[in-house]
Order: sequence, then structure tokens, then C-alpha cells
Amino acid sequence: MFKSVTLVAFATAVAARKCHDLTIPISISARNAVFDLPALVSELDVTNFFLDFVRPGVNTTDKYLTGYKTVSGHYNIAATYCQPDHGPGETLQILTHGVGFDRSYWDYPYDYYNYSYVAEAVDEHGFSTFTWDRLGVGASSKGNPINEIQQFLEVAALTELSTLLRKGSVKGINAKFSKFVHAGHSFGSAITYNFVNANPTFSDAAILTGFSQNPNFLAGFALGGNFKPVKEVPCQAAKYPAGYITVPSGTGVNIQFFAPHDFDPKLLTYATENGQAAAPGEILTIGAGTGVVNAFKGHLLIVTGNEDVPFCGGNCSDTTTIQGTFPDLISFSKPFFPHASSFKASVIPGGGHGLNLGYSHKLAYNSIFDFLKSSL
Repeated sequence: MFKSVTLVAFATAVAARKCHDLTIPISISARNAVFDLPALVSELDVTNFFLDFVRPGVNTTDKYLTGYKTVSGHYNIAATYCQPDHGPGETLQILTHGVGFDRSYWDYPYDYYNYSYVAEAVDEHGFSTFTWDRLGVGASSKGNPINEIQQFLEVAALTELSTLLRKGSVKGINAKFSKFVHAGHSFGSAITYNFVNANPTFSDAAILTGFSQNPNFLAGFALGGNFKPVKEVPCQAAKYPAGYITVPSGTGVNIQFFAPHDFDPKLLTYATENGQAAAPGEILTIGAGTGVVNAFKGHLLIVTGNEDVPFCGGNCSDTTTIQGTFPDLISFSKPFFPHASSFKASVIPGGGHGLNLGYSHKLAYNSIFDFLKSSL
């Protein structure tokens, strides 16, 4: 389980911020998809699932879809709140991680928090931050990995958390914020996309990292990860119920998240050993809602590493797979945000999909905080 960063041994690295962990009970409902898919409990099951998922001309979601059903439940969400040492920031950033990680993606403890977006946001720029383990992941409540833990229910979780935070109703956070920023990474960006579309005036700004709206490259992520049943990976088996899937090797994590020459090999080992599982229901709903024009009215930034595999095929500067005249694959999203106060697309040279974990992470941070400085 992710630990609070208020560690005495690292006092010099984190002295400018105060963080504490939270457990937040929520009651939510969502219109989930119903999939006629048996639990993926063997390696053969998982392999066949992903071969179906990437097969050209086959919509795997539609193949297994039998209808829709409202799913309701009471869940506990594990989260961490951080603020500057002198008190809460005026703006709260609500940060949603992607597949393969828990909330520590935003405050990575490797190398004395050298790869910490939270440290940059709080220590250097005076924001407060709220990170959470997505529903079904990390220390948050788990659920049926096919028909319960899906993007739809996770959007409902983000919506409820955001509402509680705006009302000042989260026990353990004694602050009221005048502005809100929603940021996501990868699948967390898809969740954020759907949240700001459904709540177009909630956030003053939104940041989608490790994201594009080109669906042509997900095969690299799906097959490159060489997913296996979680029960076959000892370091994760005790944390997740049967039916979850995970990336078992450093090679898979490398292909999915790290660009060549842009990472510390020891960090790759750490990321592999501390990875998190995913639910097949998340995979089947990974792109739900992200192909529609977004109603968001705040300021919008998309920032992605140029060598991002799942969203750019390893070259975000290539535009041969999109229609229209755009300087890169990320700028292709501009027409999807016709109501945004401003739109900015940023491609990080040399960066991979796991933007926070590469040597190039400072370039990504600079892009984000320059954007926020001009937008808030």
C-alpha cells in the first residue's frame, strides 16, 4: 500500500508539503455494460482475450456485449491529500492514474521522490493535490473485474469524490478551494475526459496526459504487455481477486511505458515490482466516450510523450493515420473541444507513455505548469 510522503528520512525532500492518507466511503451508481465473458483465470484465457481485442475488423467490446445494467454499490476509496506547509492552496488538483499503477504514480517514491508530480505541484507552485486509487485498484475497494469495475463506474467514483471535495465534505481535508483542476494519465485521462464532458463547468482547467484520440495503436499496449492472470504474479496475487490481469515482466512494462534512452533501468525494475493489476472490464471500456465532441468549457491541455506507444505508436509527430491538417497526433484533438476556453497540445521530445517516470518528466512538468500559470 502506498504510504504518505511525510517520512522523516526524506524531510529535506518533502519539507514544503504536508500529506496524509484518507479512506473515503462513497455510494455510487452507473449504467455499466453487461459482458458475456467468462472470468480470465488462465494464461490461455488472457492471451485469447487480447488477441480478440486487437483483431482488425472485430469490435471486441460489441462481441461480448449483451446489454446494459445499472450497477450500484458502497465502496471505500483510498486517497492522499497534500498541501503546502503553510496551508491549503487556492486550487486543488484532482489526479487520476492509469492502468498499471495506483495513486503513487503521481508521487513516485523512487529516488527520494525525484519523479514526483505532487512535489512539483505543491512545493514549487503552491497547489493542493488529491490523488486516489481508482475504484478496483490498489487499496480501494475491489469488485467483479468484468461487469462491475468498468470505466463507467470509475467515472461515477470520480464524480462523487469531486462533488464531496467541492462541498468540503471529505473528512480529513479542512479546506475550501476556489478553483479545481482535473488531471489524468492514460486510462485516467479517459476517465477525466468523460468527467469534464458530463460536468463542463466544474473544472477551471483539465489536463490529459499520456493521451490521444487515435485508437489505432492500442495493440502495442495490449500485446506488448504480455498480460497474465494476476494469480500467476506472486507480488500482486494477494492484492487482487481472481479474474484481474497484470503485466508480469519488466519487458512488458518497458514496452508500455518507457521510451528508449529516457529512463533509469532501476526505476523500470521498481515499477515492475510495484505494478498494479487491471480489470478486463476496464480494457473493454477503455475508450468509451472519448470519441465524442466534448462539452468542457474550461482550459484544456493534452500532453503526451513523442514516443508514446499505446496512443501514438511510438511517434506522436506522425500524422499519416489521421484526417485533416494537424502538426501532430495530439493536436488532432482540438476539434473535439469547441467550447473550451483555450486548447493546447504538447508533445514531449523523447518521452514515453509513463510521462512521470522518464528522464524527460521535467519537460512534461514545465509544459503543464506553464499552461496552468497562463490559465488560472
